[in-house]
Amino acid sequence: MKQVLKTVVLTLLSFQLFAQIPANFQWLSDGSGYRDVVQGEIVEVKLPSKQQKTFISQAQLTPQGGTALPIRSYTVNKDADKVLIYTNTERVWRYDTKGDYWVYDLKAQTLKQLGKGLGKSSLMFAKFSPDGKKAGYVSKHNVYAEDLQTGEVKQLTKDGTDRVINGTFDWVYEEEFDCRDGFRWSDDSKSIAYWQLDARKIRNFLMINTTDSIYSFNIPVEYPKVGETPSPYKIGVVNIANAETKWMNIPGDPQNTYLPRMEWSGVADELVVQQLNRQQNESTLMYVNTNTGAARAFYTEKDDAWIDIKSRWEDDPVGWDWINGGKEFIWVSEKDGWRHVYRVSRDGKKETLITTGNFDMINPVRIDEKNNAYYFTASPDNATQKYLYKAPLNGKGEPKRLSPVDQAGTHSYEISPLAKFGKHSFSNARLPFMTEWVSFPDHKAIDPENSITETMKRIRVAAIDIEFFKVKTEEGVEVDAWMVKPNNFDPAKKYPIVFMVYGEPASSTVKDTYGTGRNRLYDGNMAEDGYIYASVDNRGTPMPKGRAWRKAIYKGIGIINIRDYAGAAKAMFEKYPFIDTERVAVHGWSGGGSSTLNLLFKYPKQFQTGISVAAVGNQLTYDNIYQERYMGVPKESKADFINGSPITHAKNLEGNLLYIHGTGDDNVHYQNAEMLVNELIRHNKVFQFMPYPNRSHSISEGEGTSRHLRTLFTDYLKKHCAPGAK
Repeated sequence: MKQVLKTVVLTLLSFQLFAQIPANFQWLSDGSGYRDVVQGEIVEVKLPSKQQKTFISQAQLTPQGGTALPIRSYTVNKDADKVLIYTNTERVWRYDTKGDYWVYDLKAQTLKQLGKGLGKSSLMFAKFSPDGKKAGYVSKHNVYAEDLQTGEVKQLTKDGTDRVINGTFDWVYEEEFDCRDGFRWSDDSKSIAYWQLDARKIRNFLMINTTDSIYSFNIPVEYPKVGETPSPYKIGVVNIANAETKWMNIPGDPQNTYLPRMEWSGVADELVVQQLNRQQNESTLMYVNTNTGAARAFYTEKDDAWIDIKSRWEDDPVGWDWINGGKEFIWVSEKDGWRHVYRVSRDGKKETLITTGNFDMINPVRIDEKNNAYYFTASPDNATQKYLYKAPLNGKGEPKRLSPVDQAGTHSYEISPLAKFGKHSFSNARLPFMTEWVSFPDHKAIDPENSITETMKRIRVAAIDIEFFKVKTEEGVEVDAWMVKPNNFDPAKKYPIVFMVYGEPASSTVKDTYGTGRNRLYDGNMAEDGYIYASVDNRGTPMPKGRAWRKAIYKGIGIINIRDYAGAAKAMFEKYPFIDTERVAVHGWSGGGSSTLNLLFKYPKQFQTGISVAAVGNQLTYDNIYQERYMGVPKESKADFINGSPITHAKNLEGNLLYIHGTGDDNVHYQNAEMLVNELIRHNKVFQFMPYPNRSHSISEGEGTSRHLRTLFTDYLKKHCAPGAK
């Protein structure tokens, strides 16, 4: 349900990180520079000189008799003498995680394709073995290893089918845990540990395609709905030499628990895994002996609501952060009321707080053990912004802000190994993205003339009259909000207001970053046409305001967030007399579509017009991992699911509703639309409905689709919430 927010609202998030495909920007292992793809070649750039040389040329990437391979991504082995090229990619649900892989050998000057006989664009997540002699990959739900010298391909698993999934994941693990790459090489390169999910144990949801053939056909999606058990998992360790798998004996019912993380522990013949219970409010870390298969728990954490996993703050669930020669690891927890970082002893018995203070860590950036430094982003004083901080890794000292004080807004960083250099990006709602190279630990621009400070002097401030502010609801809840006023604004006149809403735990719409205040669905300029455009950040969004803020929504999606939003809107109406309370519209996508419906149905006097896209009309139709994480298991709290669902309140519609959904939406199924339509018909409610045939959750496929959606949105808004001052 949060997918559109990732691709539409949160444009800063890396596509490649979520796909678990290596980014093209990659630091050199010694931190002295980086590699990147420039004009179809891989280049190497040294810092601070910025001296550039070609690492792999287009000529070297040209197969005999062919054309140069387009580089989607690449991986360089530890000795930097072989490069794995990912190309000719295809989508698997969200991302292009399937394609062809080629290996370029810099010493032999050869270019060879991996898995040549396995079919075009059929390989997933290929990676070098640690010794650089082999490559492992997944094809058609089986795991393979290929000898890079001889070209021998060994099939390590043979039971993979469309429903028995080895080395990757089913739909819901991918969508809700960001799990895609599902196998790990052992440190000695002799074995591979991998997930197996048995989707035969869950039901397929059948989408129907009625336009691509004279006869309709089904598109099955292995999709466990709320209340249904997930695909059971197993962890296997396969010996490369004999292709024999040993299954690990992990305690707990695999159909009533989740296993979102698994890595080699750094100790020979040992894995480390994270297991969540079905309710996702208890996390257990275990070491697993790969010789015996025995697992032993060493670190457990519980929460009254839910526990977030690594991908919720680091964008990528792959990896385990070991320090002190493997004697300790870095862990993130909200157990003291804030999202803090701890260093924990290997046995889990001793822990030290690193990010001290009453504020949240937003994202980890770099561990610099040599200099006793932990770099992370936070914003203690303004939850809509983000800055770089450094704390002593030993926990003995206060965090220190490094981002410049005169650059108010959102900062992001990629810091090199050994923390010598960093790529620093900055923007705010009025200033577009700017980038500079900086040195550490002093945070000084390497090229002062092209620093962000100098760029800010030359760049034009965006012509957008956006204001960030706070309002307090009648319940005493203080929320952040923003408002974009019309051009030639006259406070003595009244203007229509259009709210953009999301409102669920997957994302927030109130951030001081470039893009905030702009509406991609509006065909034209809302400020020029005389609209106030606004958004509010209700409780439950993942903002750095502490655990209590984020988890206030537990078992209250569609209830708590809607009450906060309506309360904030009411407070704005009272505070700003220039808002025309008879011309109030709201729109949202996915979870925001659900919020739009609930606002329209529950507060019909406040919100007269709503445009809802790809909404969950009935929470009992959505996937189990997302909905149960935030709402509990239905057998324990079904009434909360029903009360929070728009379909329950559809009978209260009084205003204008435009409902939009793609019939090929594998995320929020089209059945939500038809269930809601049926309920509105039952109560004789008049509304407008637009299904987009075979479009997915993003409603982006097909010629003319995006333009049509913009036209439809704009036309409806102008007809039912007329623009301009009165």
